[in-house]
Amino acid sequence: MNARTPPARKRSASRGSGTSGAPTVAPEPARPDRRQAILLAAEKLFAQHGYHAVTIRQIAEEAGVPLALVGYYFGPKHELFHAIFEHWSHSIDERLARLAAVTIDPDDARTLPRIIEAFTAPVLALRASTEGEYYALLVARELYHATEEADRVLRGYFDPLAEAYIDALHVALPHATRSQVAWGYQFALGALLHHLTDSRIERLSRGENTRADPAVAPMLVNFIAGGLRAALPKPKATSKAPAAKSSRTKKTIPRRPQP
Repeated sequence: MNARTPPARKRSASRGSGTSGAPTVAPEPARPDRRQAILLAAEKLFAQHGYHAVTIRQIAEEAGVPLALVGYYFGPKHELFHAIFEHWSHSIDERLARLAAVTIDPDDARTLPRIIEAFTAPVLALRASTEGEYYALLVARELYHATEEADRVLRGYFDPLAEAYIDALHVALPHATRSQVAWGYQFALGALLHHLTDSRIERLSRGENTRADPAVAPMLVNFIAGGLRAALPKPKATSKAPAAKSSRTKKTIPRRPQP
């Protein structure tokens, strides 16, 4: 069943109607969601050029809306930047939900890769999708730089995510200190962010590899898991030597010389 077409606005009687020979008034086409268009335009331009290199005017032109409309919907530029991450906050929720579904057993060799897969898989899926490509690039690009805007987003959205994963990794690697695991998390994050943004692999592989290829996700997981295990190895079990038998020294009483 076709959706109902909204009726056209009524014109004055002097304009006439379709039956009197005057032009028939066509229904107005539905307006696109201009707020969403602004959000997507900002996401794309920030990902491509960086937050500070993009102006509100450029965002309005990319979105195809009047300049004043950007401020009407979002206010200052830093609030628009923040709104992008609020819009995509469900992707963080998905990563936390995946982590919660992992049974963390330090004695199970599959635990560590499962934690890492829960951390990386949703982001790689976003990067490979049409709708999430620019957001994934924006995360990789802007959050790598310690700007005021990026730090605000990190503290509000990504620090709680990082804390949850560091805690999980600490349970999976109980022989390490939490501070050591925090380093391991940062190293793992660096590998993921580099994979999201790198294009040099195409040249170095002589055209055989494509940038941000989701097919190498298992290799990335194994790389991170192997790195964590190598950097935070389990202490070697010390084999206790058998207790030495205590041997008492037999005292010899000197004999008196025979007469």
